[in-house]
Amino acid sequence: MNDTTSEMEIEELRALARAIRLETLKALTGLGFGHYGGCMSVVETLAVLYGGVMRIDPADPDWPERDDFVLSKGHAGPALYSTLAIKGYFPLAELQTLNQNGTRLPSHPDRLRTRGVDATTGSLGQGVSIAAGMALSHRLAGRRNRVFSILGDGELNEGQCWEAFQFIAHHNLNNLTLFIDYNKQQLDGALDEVIQPFDLAAKFRAFGFEVQTIKGDDIAALLAAVRPARGGEQRPLAIVLDSIKGQGVTYLENLSNSHHLRLTPDVQLEIEKAIAELEAAHV
Repeated sequence: MNDTTSEMEIEELRALARAIRLETLKALTGLGFGHYGGCMSVVETLAVLYGGVMRIDPADPDWPERDDFVLSKGHAGPALYSTLAIKGYFPLAELQTLNQNGTRLPSHPDRLRTRGVDATTGSLGQGVSIAAGMALSHRLAGRRNRVFSILGDGELNEGQCWEAFQFIAHHNLNNLTLFIDYNKQQLDGALDEVIQPFDLAAKFRAFGFEVQTIKGDDIAALLAAVRPARGGEQRPLAIVLDSIKGQGVTYLENLSNSHHLRLTPDVQLEIEKAIAELEAAHV
C-alpha cells in the first residue's frame, strides 16, 4: 500500500469485488451455464479499475474524457456486466436477463447493445488490437484518456495478440495497460499442456513493456500498479495476473474444467452454497 491509498479504500474495493463475484454467480446460475472460471479470476481487477482507477461517468457512458476498457477475453462478459450494473450503468435486475432472447446483455460484450461497454469482443485476439487503436487515437488527438484491457492466457495462443504487442511497443503507447489473466487453464485443458506459454513476463519485457507480476486477488498491489500520475508512465504496462481459475470460490478453484460449466444438480448445489456465503459476507 502506498501513500495515496488507505486501508478503508482497500476494504471498499474488496467489498466491491465480493459484490461483483456474487452478482456474476447469481446471473450465471440463473442462466444455468456459462464461463464461471474465467469470470471469477478477473473480479478483483475489475473492482480496482472501476472502483479506484478509471475515469468514468455512469450517467454519461460516452463522456469524451472517460478512460476506455476492453475486455479482450470477452467470455468473461458476465463479470463486466455485474461491474457496470453495480456502478450504476443499468439496473441490477437486468443481470438476470443474461444471454436471453432480446437481452441487452449477450454472452460476450457488445458495445452497440450494452450501456457502458466500450468495445465489442469475443473473438479472441481482437480485443487487444482494438485497445491499441484506441490508445493511439487518444495520443494522436492529444487526449489524456487511458486505456485498459484484460486478456486471457489461452488467448495468447492467437498470433494477432503478438502483432498487437509489437505495435503497442513500437508506438510506445504508454497510455495503455494490459492485464494478462494467467489462470493456467483454458477450454482445452491446462495451459502448459495445450501450448506452453514459457516466461510471459520475460516475453513482454523483450517487447519493450514495463512488466509487473501480481497475485490476481491482491487489490492493494493492483491499485498501486495502475494508479500512477496520469501521463507519468514511460512505457506501456503489462501486468501478469497470477490468478486462479474460479478465483474466490473454493469449489470452482478446485475444478480442472471450470472454463465453461453447465449446471448439474450437484454443481448447482455447490454454487448455491458459494452464493450464500458471499451474501452473508456482503451484508
